[in-house]
Parts: sequence; structure tokens; C-alpha cells
Amino acid sequence: MNLFKSLPARLLLALVLGVVLGLALPAGAMEVVVTLNYILGQLVSFCVPLIVIGFIAPSISKLGSSATRMLAVAVLLAYASSVLAALLSAASGYAIIPHLNIASEVEGLRKLPEIAFRLDIPQLMPVMSALALSVLLGLAAVWTRAKTVTLLLQEFQAIVLEMVKKVVIPILPFYIATTFCSLAWEGSITKQLPVFLAVIGIVMVGHYLWMALLYGAATLYSGRSGLEVVKRYGPAYLTAVGTMSSAATLAVALQCARKSENLRPDMVDFGIPLFANIHLCGSVLTEVFFCMTVSQVLYGKLPGVGTMVLFCLLLGVFAIGAPGVPGGTVMASLGLISGILGFDGTGQALMLAVFALQDSFGTACNITGDGALTLMLTGYAEKHGIREEPVRPSVL
Repeated sequence: MNLFKSLPARLLLALVLGVVLGLALPAGAMEVVVTLNYILGQLVSFCVPLIVIGFIAPSISKLGSSATRMLAVAVLLAYASSVLAALLSAASGYAIIPHLNIASEVEGLRKLPEIAFRLDIPQLMPVMSALALSVLLGLAAVWTRAKTVTLLLQEFQAIVLEMVKKVVIPILPFYIATTFCSLAWEGSITKQLPVFLAVIGIVMVGHYLWMALLYGAATLYSGRSGLEVVKRYGPAYLTAVGTMSSAATLAVALQCARKSENLRPDMVDFGIPLFANIHLCGSVLTEVFFCMTVSQVLYGKLPGVGTMVLFCLLLGVFAIGAPGVPGGTVMASLGLISGILGFDGTGQALMLAVFALQDSFGTACNITGDGALTLMLTGYAEKHGIREEPVRPSVL
């Protein structure tokens, strides 16, 4: 079945199977499940610093090596959109989540069996060290115009991406299944399922509100109608829902943007491919709200305001470096989820699963929001007298 070739479909199947098994397995079998979950969690955690370096450092070096004023403006717009969306989501989380029917301490939970044996796989470095190294290495490569190091970073990124595709992604369904099997066996997830369904609905409303704000701001700044742009984006929105990938939707997004009379063709050809890789406002909005919900469900409290602000600011950086593939944002930011928010393996697995359930709509928000940022670029170019460059004839 082609349906189950997609990661979200496989994770959903793993989630369902995990819950079913968790409701049926005896304690002896659960000892095996708990041990397998621990080993898989160790392997995923080991890969996190490598993912951070592999995604962030090459992205900074590539952006800087061809830096122009318009590129700087585009990156700033993408970062501002993602961070403001994250902060809005965090504020909404503090306002809404305490009023949801979340029982942090559910009575009658069974105690999970002890792990049969521990196979510890320590990380090469702490996650925050990996982030600092990534930023400094990327910037230093730009400052020194180190072409060899830049090429090496790009090769390392390709290696890490292949490692994610062939190691991390294939084991994720098993990791999710064993995690949800444990949660179902002890009895917590079945009592909290209505909460997660409600949260998915809340997040989708947040997507539409943020897109309205983006297009409203773009209209005010550029003096051109954002409604005329967004009405062209229907095919791109539906394609993103189906592919769950900004990269896979790029060709359709270019087609839609080129049909708009309010977007300069040169800004479309420059901005749309760039934003498809660095502008992930819908994904970060979703991730922040889900992180706060999972924190309340598993740990009995919301993260502190200062912690969430730091998380949102750093998440904007990770969003710029995240790959435009299904689940790219949450995969790239697992280090933040563990390092800043303090999530353990169960919290990370729960985040991966619930994020996958709505990933297609987050991607659609990302892609549609790119049109608003391109309209802002068009307005900036006109306000600052940047001459329109001729573009190649469209082959799409």
C-alpha cells in the first residue's frame, strides 16, 4: 500500500498497534517492550547532536556564502515569522491548556516492569554544545570564506540526512509503538486521548489565524492585496496536505505564486524556493503548543515562561536549518525538546507521534505563508528601489 510508505501513516499505525498491544500484553511481555523502548531511545538520543550539527552548520554556511541584502531580509522575515508564531502559540498555551481537562496524576496506573538490561549509548556531546558548535562553525566558515570546510559541511549534511532516512526514520515506528504500548499498559494514554484530539483542533485554528496575520501584515507593508495572492494558493495548500513536505510541494507553490499579479516575478523565483526550506511557521506553532500539552500531561506542569521564550527563540534557528521533509522540524529540534524542556524518551516519542498526526496541515500553513513573505519582499524591493531582474521563462 502506497499509503503506508509515508512516515506519518506508519507512525499512526505504530501508535494504534502500540495502544492495542499495551491493553493486551501480560507483565512478562512488557519487560521486553520496556527494554526495547529504552535501547531505541538511546539510539535516537545519540543521533540528536549529529542532526543538530548536520542541519544547522551547513545551512548557515550556505546562506552566508551568497549573502546579499535581499537574502538577509528574507532570512530575517522567515525567522521573525517562525519566532512570533511560536511565541503566540506559547501565549495561547498558557491561556488554554490549564483549562483543558488534563489529569496529570491519574489514579490506578500500573507500574511498568524494570528494564531487563541497559544498553547505554552516550551522546558525543550535549545538545547545547552541538548547537553552539553549529552556529560558530557556520559563521566562521562564512567569515573566512572557507570553501573546503563549507563543502565538507554540505557533505556531512548529506551523510546525516542519509543516516536519518536509513536509521532514525525506520526505527521511529518501533520506538513510537513501544512507547505507546507502555503508556497504554500503565493506563495513562487512554485517559488523555480526548485531550490530544482537542489540541489538534486548536492548533489547526491557530494555523489559519497566523496565516491571516501574515497576509494582513504583508498587505499593509507592501500596499498590495494579500487576498489576491492567497487565493492562488489552493493547489499548493492541497498538495502540501497530501505530500506533508515543503520540498515536494515547491513546484506547485512556484506555479501558484507566478499566477499572482501582486508578486514580482524575480521575487517569486528568489523567495519561494528559499522560504520553502527556511520558513516553517506552521510547524513551529504546532510544536510549541504540543510541547506544552505533553509537559502538562506527562510531567504535571507547564514549562516556565523564561524557558518557553528561550525555546521559541532557538526553535526559530532550528526551523531555518530543518529539512523540508515530513517531520523535519520536530526531528531537527529533538535536542531542544530534551535539552531546554527536559523531556525524557517518553516525552520525545509522544511529541513525534502527535506531531505526525497533523504534520500535513502544518506544512500547508508553511507553504501558504511563503506567499505572504514573498509579498513583503516585493514591497521591500519597491520601497528601496531594487531593480527588477529578468527571470527565465517558466517551464512549470
